[in-house]
Amino acid sequence: METTFDLSRWTEKPHGLAYRRWAIVSTGLRQVLRLRTFRILLFIGWAAGALIALAGFVFSQSVANGGWLEALAANLGARVESVVAAFNAVVLLYPDVCVHGLFTIIFGLQSFIALWLCLVGLTALIPRLITQDRASNALTIYLARPLTSADYLIGKLGIVAGLVLVLWTAPLLSGWLLSMLLSPNQDFLVYSIRPLGNALLFNGIALLSLAAISLGVSAVSRSSRNTIILWIGLWVVAGVIAAHPNNPAWLRHASFSQNLAEIRKSVFRVDQVLTRAADELPLFNRELTASFRRGAEETATDESRGAAVGLGVLVLLSAGVFFRKLRPE
Repeated sequence: METTFDLSRWTEKPHGLAYRRWAIVSTGLRQVLRLRTFRILLFIGWAAGALIALAGFVFSQSVANGGWLEALAANLGARVESVVAAFNAVVLLYPDVCVHGLFTIIFGLQSFIALWLCLVGLTALIPRLITQDRASNALTIYLARPLTSADYLIGKLGIVAGLVLVLWTAPLLSGWLLSMLLSPNQDFLVYSIRPLGNALLFNGIALLSLAAISLGVSAVSRSSRNTIILWIGLWVVAGVIAAHPNNPAWLRHASFSQNLAEIRKSVFRVDQVLTRAADELPLFNRELTASFRRGAEETATDESRGAAVGLGVLVLLSAGVFFRKLRPE
């Protein structure tokens, strides 16, 4: 077959902006999914989501009429049966305290686990965001038309968002939906909505913060080793230093991980849950009431404003580094 090299008009249908941006996101996520470490993190993240569904199912079935807890108590004597009946009555009389408190604690624990999984996952992802593109001088090609700086930025942000989505957001929503499908009445749906909203709020705050900081760290150097060391330093070393209560305020808020921990406390307000339980539930055991109050004191925070300011400063600094380095070299 004879081949001709004459010039002719290109007749293929061009792809739009969404295709170019999705190409960056999908390529980055496929590279990460090939890593064995990330697959382990993915398993742990979804296991945490399954635990949400399991905890909701066990709690709902324990207070349902004819549930497993009631059936078990019937075989253990009248005293145990009376205790279980009183427990079920408290839950049914105070669903706003019990159900709301249960899902607040569950979502708070899941957010703690998922945040650490995301931080570990970002450690492997950091060199693949900007560092390798700078090291290979690929920005000159990537930022040529029709790919723009905005396309490149959105694509890289999409990679971080995809990581947070599969490790955190999707397991959270899946676990909650499954627990709602297995719940015996609508009280579980009504009084779990607010804790779910708080969980998604903190998820969004963490996503924006981690995306900006990880892009800034990845853009600092052309060396993968240097960017990983810097990321671990900002995460672990600065976090350990900032956790010391006697340090000055500016040093306590110089760590994004410590700031996120304080913001998590202010979003979920586990201290309010424990205080309401101590004040409103008819607890006949004084030691249990006192333990709830001690727990409320330990989980309370008065540094949420400083943590938000510190986190905002770190995000702005990271964004400045990223945009300064986002240019052909």
